[in-house]
Amino acid sequence: MAKMSKLRLAKWRLWITTLLFCMASADVRYSVPEETKTKYFIGSLSKDLNLDSDRLRFRKARLDYRGDKRYCEVDLDSGNIFVSERIDREMLCGTTSHCLMHFEFILENPLELHNVVLEVQDINDNPPVFPKDSIKLEISEAAPTRSKLQIACARDLDVGMNSVQTYMLSQNKYFVLDTKSNKDRYVDIVLKNSLDRETKGEHSLILSAVDGGNPPKSGTVVIEVFVIDVNDNAPVFSQSLYNTRLFENAALGTSVIKIVATDVDEGANGQITYYINHLSDNTKELFKIDENYGEISVIGQMDHEKSSSYEMEVQAEDGGGQTGHCKVVIEIDDINDNAPVISVKSLKNQIPENIPPGSEIAVINVKDQDSGENSRVSCSISSSLPFQLQPYIKSYLIITTTRSLDREQIEKYNVTITATDGGTPPLFSNLTLNIQVSDINDNSPTFELQTYVVYISENNKPGTSVCSVSANDPDWRQNGTVLYSLVPSEVSGVQVSSFLSINGDTGVIHAVRSFDYEQFRNFTVKAVARDNGSPPLSSNVTVKVFITDENDNSPQILYPVPGGKSLMTEMVPKATLSGSLVSKVIAVDADSGQNAWLSYHIVKSTDPGLFSIGLHSGEIKTQRDISESDNMKQSLVISVKDNGQPSLSTTCAVNLLISDNLSEVPELKDMTYKDNNSKLTSYLIIALVSLSTFFLTFIILIVAVKFCHRRKPRLLFDGAVAVPSAYLPPNYAEVDGAGTLRSSYNYDAYLTSGSRTSDFKFVSSYNENTLPACGTLIRSDIDSNMLRLSDEGECTEFRNFTVNVVARDNGSPPLSSNVTVKVFITDENDNSPQILYPVPDGKSLMTEMVPKATLSGSLVSKVIAVDADSGQNAWLSYQIVKSTDPRLFTIGLHSGEIKTQRDISESDNMKQSLVISVKDNGQPSLSTTCAVNLLISDNLSEVPELKDITYEDNNSKLTSYLIIALVSVSTFFLTFIILIVAVKFCHRRKPRLLFDGAVAVPSAYLPPNYAEVDGAGTLRSSYKYDAYLTTGSRTSDFKFVSSYNENTLPAGGTLKKEHNFHFGSSMITIDVTENEDEGISYQRICKSHLPL
Repeated sequence: MAKMSKLRLAKWRLWITTLLFCMASADVRYSVPEETKTKYFIGSLSKDLNLDSDRLRFRKARLDYRGDKRYCEVDLDSGNIFVSERIDREMLCGTTSHCLMHFEFILENPLELHNVVLEVQDINDNPPVFPKDSIKLEISEAAPTRSKLQIACARDLDVGMNSVQTYMLSQNKYFVLDTKSNKDRYVDIVLKNSLDRETKGEHSLILSAVDGGNPPKSGTVVIEVFVIDVNDNAPVFSQSLYNTRLFENAALGTSVIKIVATDVDEGANGQITYYINHLSDNTKELFKIDENYGEISVIGQMDHEKSSSYEMEVQAEDGGGQTGHCKVVIEIDDINDNAPVISVKSLKNQIPENIPPGSEIAVINVKDQDSGENSRVSCSISSSLPFQLQPYIKSYLIITTTRSLDREQIEKYNVTITATDGGTPPLFSNLTLNIQVSDINDNSPTFELQTYVVYISENNKPGTSVCSVSANDPDWRQNGTVLYSLVPSEVSGVQVSSFLSINGDTGVIHAVRSFDYEQFRNFTVKAVARDNGSPPLSSNVTVKVFITDENDNSPQILYPVPGGKSLMTEMVPKATLSGSLVSKVIAVDADSGQNAWLSYHIVKSTDPGLFSIGLHSGEIKTQRDISESDNMKQSLVISVKDNGQPSLSTTCAVNLLISDNLSEVPELKDMTYKDNNSKLTSYLIIALVSLSTFFLTFIILIVAVKFCHRRKPRLLFDGAVAVPSAYLPPNYAEVDGAGTLRSSYNYDAYLTSGSRTSDFKFVSSYNENTLPACGTLIRSDIDSNMLRLSDEGECTEFRNFTVNVVARDNGSPPLSSNVTVKVFITDENDNSPQILYPVPDGKSLMTEMVPKATLSGSLVSKVIAVDADSGQNAWLSYQIVKSTDPRLFTIGLHSGEIKTQRDISESDNMKQSLVISVKDNGQPSLSTTCAVNLLISDNLSEVPELKDITYEDNNSKLTSYLIIALVSVSTFFLTFIILIVAVKFCHRRKPRLLFDGAVAVPSAYLPPNYAEVDGAGTLRSSYKYDAYLTTGSRTSDFKFVSSYNENTLPAGGTLKKEHNFHFGSSMITIDVTENEDEGISYQRICKSHLPL
């Protein structure tokens, strides 16, 4: 008995050692629940083993498992391991707590072998099962309390927490479960109270076994307890554990072992019946027990390779229901019934003739499913062949060359491999490989990374190291020497060599120039690694350069307008309470991230305790109520600071006027300057009219004298040339008549996406410098539907472009193919909405007038805005964020139309102010605000603030024009008098003609009614117009509609570009149709400063 125990202990130690070795030697380990569906993802071998998934198919990756079924497969495209067949942990491992499956993951070129251990996790898929559905027990009525009835425990094929955890007995007053007893083999039911057969001779109990799964599963057995007067002894086996051995080829009916149990009771209570408890499906088909004699015999064919041992629990039950239990372990001895199996894992059917000795040409695996000496395999090949077998890993062998090959002598080899095991008698198997010798160069540089991603701060110094790329070439000497270069390409139309350079020897990439985050944020280049072989081999890698932002831009203040000429920026009513919003500073920062986070501070103010500003909103509010003692004019110096390191700041001045009426301001009272200036204007007009009348009279007299001279026989000119009035010298334009162009015109352009013409329609003007003097609207060469504003040809915008990539090999002759790469540039929400109406920074005191009788739902104004972005980034929504009377006006969410919500009443404030927010639909959204001033009045005379306070400027301009005109006429008149006097003087001294031939008109000749427009004295005032453009235009006509200023151009005027002998392509003609019925048109010629 002791010897058997030591033998069993040794086997258990060997098994545990083997298990730990397998677990420790595994390259990668996974776990998978049993009963999972096929295609279930287990893990990524390519990721866990750092393999290139694109090369798995080339390297013939595969997964081997020792068994009839494969259970798992490897996806050669992704390198993922997945379930291919149903896995039943109970079938594979039985009751073993750790169920491990060992796989071998094999790759070629070069050969790699990895051990993969797959742990099959148990799930709660089996309920506890008792050996019988019902049990009948007898107990003596004289049995003392605490007597025990042993019930065979339930068996759950699951393990761990999914196995049986608890037992429960139905409620009764006689029996309870013994909670302290060991329930691994049986369950004890304890007699709680004494029995009385005469009172109750039969007890029916239900015993439930519950496992620990989620949800838990249970099994029940009905126990019928009969109260008798006898049978107080249970069967007892001679030993609790029986061990025996059996060859795997034992014949059917062979006796395995006979077990004996004894019961000291007599009669039926001493008659014993034997059962095998909890037989698995496999064991049930192999063994049976004689119920009367306890002999176990073979009923099925055993296989040592499937299971090397079996264990079972035998129960002996006497006639009274008392039971005894023992354990039987049957060891299956192996016999040599399996020949070695040779499988080819890798084979080079064709090998070059210059292959060096010792080169690997094949990998084979030899396995014998037997165990012990029967599984020891020896392999051999003929010594006459130039090949040999070498052991590699475990049961793997490699076939290598032993000497140089010569294809001219032998071009084909038949290699026969013989594998023999160590059994008695030995078994062997043969495998023949056909190897063809072929007549022959091979490794290109390989980069360490597939893509390099680097970050560099803007404003870097030229020559700064950006990153280093490195490529390895396994070739020898010059074939392995790597030289680096950049693939010629363009970044936003600029050669990549203007941005980066690379050291050809080290692969270090340097910045050629300083980068600006605000110009572009990232770009991509390709680096090439080329060896010095013949022919050279190369590979390339993508380098993505991301430019990080630095705080190099100060905040820009949008409102209040820098350099404003207005005396008062905001008016603050005297009744303003504490916390009221009086103004707002709006600023932006060209940087991004925290460098663009702005904070607002008041650095200086007239009254420091009167106003405060929102730290992040820029809203200026009162800190207390306005009082009569406060200064009427308040000045605030606001500092706007960003959040960069170091931070940058900008300051602006905000002027506030505490007043309820403009008439209270002394500077705006009606001054007497009007009368004085009016008198001066009158004097200038009288002088100009008098001088002009005198000059015209003098001209008439001169003409009359000339007419008289024609009748005389002698002429003043012998060949006088009559210069026609229509003669137009270079650099001059007509200034007489309604067609005079006295100033340059600047225009704003509003575009619509659906138009198919390119007319420019000028509507109204409002401010200065709307288009740059050198700006030109032209059609993009890349996209005919795109217009761009070109500043001397420097601006370029495009939405997509196409490049052709050519792949060329190094053959002779080289072969190539190309592919087209189309790059589409997607829009980002980087433009805030631009408000076109109401006019930004307008100087008008009132934008719109609303009649007092306006009814509910009437349209009173409209906010017009555009967004330079496209798609949903350009979808605009309008909201009223602040108004004098929140319930009086409403604005259309997408139309921008301002309408009344109710009828206008007499109690409504005459002056209504609305703050409109225009927000786009981008992520994150951008917005812009504007103020709309409405005046509820039927007549401007009702508004005291709208008295003519601009008379001074207008009158001053008129006075200036009159003085200039007076001086010009006087100068021209005096010059004319001097010329006449000089001619007369010459006539007196020379009797002959003044000119002998044709008169050459100099280039500076100035005919009547013309003035120079090419110099600095051409245009004396500036007129501005709104321009509405369409994106799909095909012409460049300018259609004039109307101007805020008087007498600028007729409404039907159209500018057209023409070629003129004097002006070239710079001439623009104005076509004006005065009478549509008669079809009369005329042209006025001007030279525009705005090129077309």
